[in-house]
Amino acid sequence: MALSDVAVARTPLHALHVSLGARMVPFAGYEMPLQYPAGILTEHLHTRARAGLFDVSHMGQIRLRPRSGLVADAALALERLVPADIVSIAPGRQRYTLFTDPQGGILDDLMVANLGDHLLLVVNAACKQTDLLHLRAHLSDACTVEPLFERGLVALQGPGAEAALAALAPEAAAMSFMDVRPLDVAGVSCMVSRSGYTGEDGYELGIPQTDVVRVAEALLAQPGVLPIGLGARDSLRLEAGLCLYGTDLDAGTSPAEAALEWSIQKSRRIGGVRAGGFPGADRVLAELGSGAGRRRVGLLPEGRAPLRGGTRLFASEDFNAPSIGTVRSGAFGPTLNAPMAMAMVETGHSADGTRLVAELRGRPVPVRVAPLPFVTPGYKRNAKRTAA
Repeated sequence: MALSDVAVARTPLHALHVSLGARMVPFAGYEMPLQYPAGILTEHLHTRARAGLFDVSHMGQIRLRPRSGLVADAALALERLVPADIVSIAPGRQRYTLFTDPQGGILDDLMVANLGDHLLLVVNAACKQTDLLHLRAHLSDACTVEPLFERGLVALQGPGAEAALAALAPEAAAMSFMDVRPLDVAGVSCMVSRSGYTGEDGYELGIPQTDVVRVAEALLAQPGVLPIGLGARDSLRLEAGLCLYGTDLDAGTSPAEAALEWSIQKSRRIGGVRAGGFPGADRVLAELGSGAGRRRVGLLPEGRAPLRGGTRLFASEDFNAPSIGTVRSGAFGPTLNAPMAMAMVETGHSADGTRLVAELRGRPVPVRVAPLPFVTPGYKRNAKRTAA
């Protein structure tokens, strides 16, 4: 099927992508750049070495404004739907969390920022309409739920991201990992967070729709900044051991199975001051204590061929035996110069170093369970101390 036959939306940066020679593909209901003329390998390595600019305007931004005027009330309300401690997020900070369902499965993963008088959520593109309905159905008594889907969102990622953004907004250099604040960037008021999806230091900028092109062009004009497409975005996030909703996470996967226990703070666990109270809490909290029957792990296959999603895993080369797991995400890692994958496997086979066998087109491929992430993160957690 040709792209022209698929009903897709366009982000505010569509014309810029085309002018830069991007190969456009349908993704999550949008026409998005898969790669630019430099190619996925070059884009990936450039982001690791310098800085890349990603269009993530297809994702959903949603504002939760408390009816009482107290942001703590919005935080308490949101805790009805997520297992993270939202109340303790300080103004100007953000936290990763999950929407869970009554069975303890994951409906979406998201970021939540405390902006002082309201909360700002960033959710996945394919889920944003259902997330909006979910929030309105459950939180409208305590919050106004306002979609900001028309706003643009770009991510500037890589070790050169700080210098590139600070050239346009000097205050960006003083931000630490997971800080969020409004900044003037190239004369445009943006909501900037220091976070990202690549494992590198970087920022995400929420931008008014009419100004997205202006900000993007100003960032691309900085030394060492190149546009980066979906292809490199996927290999970068996989090297960083980060999940993609719909691939590594879904409603059939619990937080413990996804190895996301770290996203549930002590206050929401058994014995905590606000334990439970979110959908599926009985299962989710029980698995935090006793573990789940399967677990997301990293895999390093032998050879050069990547293992794609759906590849079956076995404890030995006997493919007539029951499978003990399945690859969820797989690709060649340009930084690793080797194939890599994330898989869901039975917990008894999930320890680092465990040897397994993948079935690749009927032939056995030895794989080893490996710790995540595959690449050491480059986050700037101490930026405030080093910025002086």
